[in-house]
Amino acid sequence: MTYAGDRRIIDVDSHVIELDDFLHEVATPKERALLPAMADQTILPVSEAGLARGRELFAKRQADPAVMSKFEASLTDARKSGWSRIGAFDPRERSHALDLFGFEMQWVLPTFAFHQVAHTNEPAVLAAGARVLNRAMGRFCAHDPRLRAVGYLPLSLGPEEAGAIFEEGLTDGCYTFMVDTNEPNPEGRAFTHPDFDAVWARFSAADVPFVVHVAVNGDYEAVPASFRNNGRAEVGSSGDAPSGVLGLVTIKNSAEIFLTSMIFDGVFSRHERLRAVSMEHGAFWLPSWLRALDFAGGVGASMGRSGEPARPSDLAKNRIRVSPFAGEPVGWILENVGPEMLVFASDFPHPEGTSDPIRKFEATMSECDAATMAAFYRGNMAAFMGLAS
Repeated sequence: MTYAGDRRIIDVDSHVIELDDFLHEVATPKERALLPAMADQTILPVSEAGLARGRELFAKRQADPAVMSKFEASLTDARKSGWSRIGAFDPRERSHALDLFGFEMQWVLPTFAFHQVAHTNEPAVLAAGARVLNRAMGRFCAHDPRLRAVGYLPLSLGPEEAGAIFEEGLTDGCYTFMVDTNEPNPEGRAFTHPDFDAVWARFSAADVPFVVHVAVNGDYEAVPASFRNNGRAEVGSSGDAPSGVLGLVTIKNSAEIFLTSMIFDGVFSRHERLRAVSMEHGAFWLPSWLRALDFAGGVGASMGRSGEPARPSDLAKNRIRVSPFAGEPVGWILENVGPEMLVFASDFPHPEGTSDPIRKFEATMSECDAATMAAFYRGNMAAFMGLAS
């Protein structure tokens, strides 16, 4: 029996826990000279001990079926270091993990490698890093059609360069791309500016949803630093994990602002097949956001913005899918927004996904009927991706 049991599941958010040579293995000599080392970035600190232990345990699993069996039995144990989990960094072993999960499909995103290339003020380094990252993600997933590689498209490079990176990334095996939600330069063009229509048209023409994912936000900070000066000790965190209660409550801010702008600046309306998936921003905010969209759409003209759709919430429900955190009140969210927007994500092998996401989701979905459950696990994403039922 697989972890999924008799459920049909598309897992929309999982990750590679890369080894430190993940990018360098696919880079050209010229690109390699530009790439910073994975350990040089400080946003998501790299554990050298964790890396070494991950390599050691992988070798033991490959050499000894008894060791592999123990790791198979603890497939969902999120207490393990990411590098130590089955399929964290080896493509063939990832397929084995997918067999054990029993998922029909899994979208795969980077972890450390994204931070390795994204935090630079040098456009040439960012462009080279994105190209290499997309090549590496495509290679990781190339052997198994169930694995869909999600690359990175740095829109801050401008629509022409971003468009070129998009086309190269598709050729290199990416299914789609994460995009930053925020232009970090206050003098720069918003990503909803008509100049970027050529990029959004590429997503529409390729008929693939774009991805907004926590921490891929153009260095947007939802919580001003002064709030840390509160006379209280703060729980340490790094990378994608929210920093304390304020970080969790505001984790959706960048996605909420960006997606609102995409609606009211007419980007979705100008590109009829353009769609988006929001990952690791939670879903607790959706009921109030949809109401806020319709309220803003009603008064938008007097505020200098005009919502093109009669009901912006209807456009959002048609064009946007959202993966909730395991443990959120998913049943309550569905009751308030309808069954079409929420989709399943394991976040494997990140610990935020928990050791039993299915149980945590279903604990809050006891009043959901079979059709709603099937839509959450597979149907909503299958329809979004144009897959057969």
